[in-house]
Amino acid sequence: MGRFRNKSRKPFVKPIGGKAPTVDHVTGDKIPKSFVFSKGKLPGPLKQLQMDLRKLMLPYTALKLKETKRNILRDFVTLANGMHVTHFLILSKTDSAPYLRVALMKHGPTLTFKIHKYSLAADIAQSQLRPRCPLELFKTPPLIVLSGFGTGEQHLKLTTNIFQTIFPAIDINTVKLSSCQRIVLLNYDKETKLIDFRHYSIRLQPVGVSRRIRKFVQNHQVPDLRSLQDVSDFLTKADYGSESEADDEAATVNLSSDIGRVNRASTKSAVKLQEIGPRMTLQLVKIEQGLCAGDVLFNEYGNVNAKKSENEEENEQESDEELDRDEQEDEEEQEQETETS
Repeated sequence: MGRFRNKSRKPFVKPIGGKAPTVDHVTGDKIPKSFVFSKGKLPGPLKQLQMDLRKLMLPYTALKLKETKRNILRDFVTLANGMHVTHFLILSKTDSAPYLRVALMKHGPTLTFKIHKYSLAADIAQSQLRPRCPLELFKTPPLIVLSGFGTGEQHLKLTTNIFQTIFPAIDINTVKLSSCQRIVLLNYDKETKLIDFRHYSIRLQPVGVSRRIRKFVQNHQVPDLRSLQDVSDFLTKADYGSESEADDEAATVNLSSDIGRVNRASTKSAVKLQEIGPRMTLQLVKIEQGLCAGDVLFNEYGNVNAKKSENEEENEQESDEELDRDEQEDEEEQEQETETS
């Protein structure tokens, strides 16, 4: 009699490929990894913003991180220690405004930003004529560019250091151009003290090549020539939306290696940025020394402890002055009594 096969038994599958790298070859430190989660209950749009931020932080983030109402910060810290997570991005909502915290594991500091305005990735894609967001963009981490933070103020220096370490560092001598697919831009306005947060995809287009030819080379599809008299008409006909005539010399680069089927080495290519979201307008309101706790290193609305100490000193000075006045009055009364006696 034959043996019954256990259907619930899973076959052994040999893993393909090696382990993902854990050490940055440029700095020698651990590759930055992040958790993006919320504290408290979030409305629907902020939940979607949380998913957009997780997608932005790919590939070194937990895209499907599950949360429950019972989870506290200590639970995420315990989980992060085993997964070598270096940064926390925490969203929260109060009655006045939503907030974003960027914390450095394990001992801080923690930056607290007030979110004045935000737009989801879906809203930005809906506003564009030809949205472009393929999955291949998120296989490599984005580049980061900081603008306007060099004012010399201590809290801006600390903000710069935190954001510079949130993504892996690059070496311009060894970096592959094909891995530079996205860019995160943070622009600080000195007058308004607001930070514009933008997320773009990077495209390279050969200079002097029409959109019609570029599509033909990329897709390898036979073009429709029924409405044309000759093949030369296909090559010379100006199609609408062609970007070959609008190439700016300042936005062109000479490639050192081939990228794709169109952009070849030693040729000029135009760099095009297309926003993919999310988009935020942030304001730095507080910096804490520890992980969401500790001494307040910076407060946009003033140091509360300093104000309390100043008020206490003023009250002490007033009380001392009152005591001096009372002593003077007592001495004057005693002098008057001695004179009358």
